[in-house]
Amino acid sequence: MSEAKKDVVALVGAGGIGIAIARRVAQGKHLVVTSRTHEKAERIAESLRMDGFDASGVACDLGSREDILAVIERCQQFGPITNVICAGGVSPSQAPIAEILRVDLYGSSVLLEEFGKVIAPGGSGVVVSSQSGHRLPDLGTEQNWALAMTPTEELLDLPFLTEDKIGTTLRAYQYAKRCNVLRVQSAACEWGRRDARVFSISPGIIMTPLAFDELNGPRGEGYRKMLELMPAKRAGTVDEMGALVAFLMGPEAGFITGTDILCDGGSTAAYWYGDLQYLQEGWSKS
Repeated sequence: MSEAKKDVVALVGAGGIGIAIARRVAQGKHLVVTSRTHEKAERIAESLRMDGFDASGVACDLGSREDILAVIERCQQFGPITNVICAGGVSPSQAPIAEILRVDLYGSSVLLEEFGKVIAPGGSGVVVSSQSGHRLPDLGTEQNWALAMTPTEELLDLPFLTEDKIGTTLRAYQYAKRCNVLRVQSAACEWGRRDARVFSISPGIIMTPLAFDELNGPRGEGYRKMLELMPAKRAGTVDEMGALVAFLMGPEAGFITGTDILCDGGSTAAYWYGDLQYLQEGWSKS
């Protein structure tokens, strides 16, 4: 006898924030966990199974449409897809410009497009973006429209996304995260036709193993100074991100879609208007 179908949660990118979200929204559902290798994905799934979750692992390169389609096919083997968590990506210190744009910008856009075709009525999705997208200066109507509406297979051909125009991996990351927010806005219209919602969150410094390494690495002094000068005066936790998304995916947030929640302890406010203005390129008090 075949196993009864369950609602399915897709976790694409099983880092600390993604797992914290999944733990809040996947109870009683089947959780499909992805990582770059099947072995790592299955190790994470096994850990979740030990904690009582019904989980399985599958390999996925977020920057590959073929892999995303394979994840969707795997999810549909278990039942309707009711929740999607896009928490994958690479940071400015982990990859060159082209890879950041391929994974964080193009890949997240493909995920929104493909999962938007199959998300169950009443379902919801989240893209974990970053405060970095809010530190990019205003792009103007033309670039905003291009990032939001250009067909996914043409995104990486946009003239302002060439490596010589981008310049640095940090700026590539900022463009990718700004694109995440804009693609969520445009995708909300398509998801809404399926009676589903989608939104993004833009975390600041959240205590994960990567953040811990940064705080205790060569750039640690700069990070610690940022934490001291921002309004919250501390890093966030993955549990706070999980609680936020659980609310957004729940019934009390049913009127929320197509928007971004900046959850950074006020560091972006301080970057533009407060004690972190020194981080702005070329900024001077004089």
